[in-house]
Amino acid sequence: MARLPGSIAVIGDVQWLPGYCVLLSEDPSVQRLSDLAREERLAFLDSMACLGEAVEQVCRELDPAFRRVNLEILGNTDPFLHAHVWPRYDWEPSDIVGRPVWLYPAVRWSDPTTRLSSKHDTLRQMITERLGRLCDGSERTLRRHRGPARDRWG
Repeated sequence: MARLPGSIAVIGDVQWLPGYCVLLSEDPSVQRLSDLAREERLAFLDSMACLGEAVEQVCRELDPAFRRVNLEILGNTDPFLHAHVWPRYDWEPSDIVGRPVWLYPAVRWSDPTTRLSSKHDTLRQMITERLGRLCDGSERTLRRHRGPARDRWG
């Protein structure tokens, strides 16, 4: 979809949670976030946040049941630095919706009905376009937290 500072954004090869994306380190030899110099690490994390914001905005526009985005850097299976960007929805099963996506049945990863295909072209295009606008700084949101959240954490 796009090259970002220190990374490459791609749409996931499965779309059982529509909008799922992965951010790959531009250097495939990097295994973990701590392998990067501080400046590179910050660039990767900022790119992850930017991709997350693009997915959030597009998925909110397309599905009124959109809840939030989960951002994860795990590295337990694939030995290269990458981040998962998972949109979450109210229509997910009640026993999973508030828990990690990894608790979904393993069959989800190979279900041909939700495999990335041409039916996801519009979704991919929308995320790609939003990513371009957000990550070049022209539409990046700057938020100051006020209200209940600020009261809770100081």
